[in-house]
Amino acid sequence: MHADTTVRPGTDAGLRRVLIVLCITEIISWGVLYYAFPVLLPTISTRTGWSFAAITAGFSASQIVAGLVGVPVGRLLDRHGPRLIMTIGSVLAVLALLALATARSLVWFSAAWLLAGVAMAGVFYAPAFAALTRWYGARRVAALTAVTLIGGLASTVFAPLTAVLNDHLDWRGTYVVLAGFLAATTVPLHLWGLRLPWPAIEHETAHTPSVVARSRPLLVLVVAMSLAAFSVYAVVINLVPLLTERGMTTSAAAVALGLGGVGQVLGRLGYARLSARTSVRARTLMILVASAVVTILLGVVPGPALLLIAGSVLAGVTRGIFTLVQATAITDRWGSVHYGQLNGLLTAPVMLTAAVAPWAGSALAAVLGGYPAVFVVLGLIGVLAAALSTASVPR
Repeated sequence: MHADTTVRPGTDAGLRRVLIVLCITEIISWGVLYYAFPVLLPTISTRTGWSFAAITAGFSASQIVAGLVGVPVGRLLDRHGPRLIMTIGSVLAVLALLALATARSLVWFSAAWLLAGVAMAGVFYAPAFAALTRWYGARRVAALTAVTLIGGLASTVFAPLTAVLNDHLDWRGTYVVLAGFLAATTVPLHLWGLRLPWPAIEHETAHTPSVVARSRPLLVLVVAMSLAAFSVYAVVINLVPLLTERGMTTSAAAVALGLGGVGQVLGRLGYARLSARTSVRARTLMILVASAVVTILLGVVPGPALLLIAGSVLAGVTRGIFTLVQATAITDRWGSVHYGQLNGLLTAPVMLTAAVAPWAGSALAAVLGGYPAVFVVLGLIGVLAAALSTASVPR
């Protein structure tokens, strides 16, 4: 038996407050810390003279730091809950954005991104998922779905907003404004909105973190999810170059990518029903195979444009569901008692591979002679991930 971590009756209002707060803070945190960067990248390079590669290296390093810091953050979440961690994460995010805005050297700029990585570990999905998993108990899938649905709109809201700010204020002024917005919203919301008592663990289970961490199913799960994440996120970043190689204009390819974001939201809408009707092994295999097949088809189907756009939407659907498969992977196998710590062990390598994926896709294109071959390779990596996932469920 797992510890009963469901919230006591009478706290439904508190649960609703937590859910609303995390929906708001996730879309803001992702929008400001993640999706503003690609919009500002060309301006930063033009104004500073720093190369795209050098600037992007700092951003990629933030993802690596977020993954590594997520492991100890997970332990703290299990013991103390999300309120203090997510509040401190928001404060660090504000400081990191101000440091970016005032950076006069590439070293300072890169150091600011490292601080942003620490902040991401405290405000992105991992701590929010841990909070909802423990507080919502058996109802966690609906809560996780709601937060990822709203979070999935971060680029839709903040990419155009960042572009408007950049037109009027330049990139430094934009980061200052975004830092002020973050300070005025996420800091007080985390401090005020996450005040529910953190449910105590009534008793230990056989699934202690040290035992699970050394188990074959967790190791297989980590490898499978890392390979899948590499495939999924390399597709996102390299889709526009693929479509332009197929003869689409850059603007049409960008629209296809945007429609993939819509597919991502649609995919998440159906996850609760999928979760109720399938076993963890079956749905993990199903989603990873579907993602791999779509990726391979994008690599081998030359057109027409409408078919390629449909492929982009389907890739978005599988990507959206993959986020929830990853979010529920630990709970579905080992319960929610030590979710924060075990999910930190899973999330760290997944974030590392997701950080490497954009660079690896373009590097593979240079070696293989174009992006169609890259997508076939990424699809085959996805097939391998799907096969491995069948051995990730403990007896």
